Amino acid sequence: MSAEAKQLLEQIHRSTTRPWTLMEVCGGQTHALLRHGIDQLLPPEIRLIHGPGCPVCVTATERIDQALTLAERPEAILCSYGDMLRVPGSDGRDLLSLRAKGADLRVIYSPLDVLELARQHPERQVVFFAVGFETTAPATALLAQQALAEEISNLKLLVAHVRVVPVLDQLLSDPACAVQGVLAAGHVCTVMGGSELNDLVHRHRRPVVITGFSAEELLQGILRCSTQLERGEARVENAYGKAVSAEGNREAQTLLKQVFEPTNTIWRGLGVINQGGYKLRPAFVQLALDHKDRQASNEQTAEQAECPSGLVLQGLLRPSACSSFGNRCTPDHPLGAPMVSSEGACAAYYRYQR
Repeated sequence: MSAEAKQLLEQIHRSTTRPWTLMEVCGGQTHALLRHGIDQLLPPEIRLIHGPGCPVCVTATERIDQALTLAERPEAILCSYGDMLRVPGSDGRDLLSLRAKGADLRVIYSPLDVLELARQHPERQVVFFAVGFETTAPATALLAQQALAEEISNLKLLVAHVRVVPVLDQLLSDPACAVQGVLAAGHVCTVMGGSELNDLVHRHRRPVVITGFSAEELLQGILRCSTQLERGEARVENAYGKAVSAEGNREAQTLLKQVFEPTNTIWRGLGVINQGGYKLRPAFVQLALDHKDRQASNEQTAEQAECPSGLVLQGLLRPSACSSFGNRCTPDHPLGAPMVSSEGACAAYYRYQR
């Protein structure tokens, strides 16, 4: 551990006089906290709760089932990010198992890769299973604009982008919520800035500190958040100034507004989140999948019967306290999405705290 990190830890220990419960929103932050052992080094008064900041983990079962149905079509090329291929649908199947049976599934690293596939295969139906927070949504918006500009007719978007502030608003509104301070996801704030967070703090009177991902940045976020709590303050504070400005990325925000509009969205394990996702605006409806492609799914799925992912995503259950953790549920044989994703809390505990 660096000298700076040690100094920050000492400051946290000296300044903490009462118990405080903080939630880090981002799954990447959860992995970093456990990788560096920060959760073990903090004073016992500070308790960390792991938030729902993993877009792969919260993608609705309905969307997974829809992707599975599309992938089974012989004319389709379905594209998505790598983690999505292993998330189980309502019947326990995943996209990776379909690829093993011959389905044409492509792992992509940029949405513009999808555009190139559509250009190369005009005879095929190319579908992009678009997931992620506001961090990745602008790239999908750019893809949509480019597809319309080039009049590419064989490209469709299965949009599963989700929004961070609405889910935080819903979680903090729950009277049973124990969270007293929030470490906000730095990468989302690079796009969205801090205005939405100001509204969140005003409504819930809890401090929110925009935080990075290194050990030093995480400790800085924890120190600033606990200091506010010790002083009885509640405001948005930017501890990730090297990447985040107050206004965010205006160009990316403009892209989002031009292509998407907020919509009520099911978050896996959490239910419907008011304005918790994005859908394509009417001008881009030709890229959206037809309603006939949609399949209703029962949210009481096999995964939910076996895997308490909703409790994990709300911070109500530590992964290591789950009876299936590390035995029936492992990264090689996951029961639920939090063990699949590289940002999932269960995967973090399995890797760093078994």
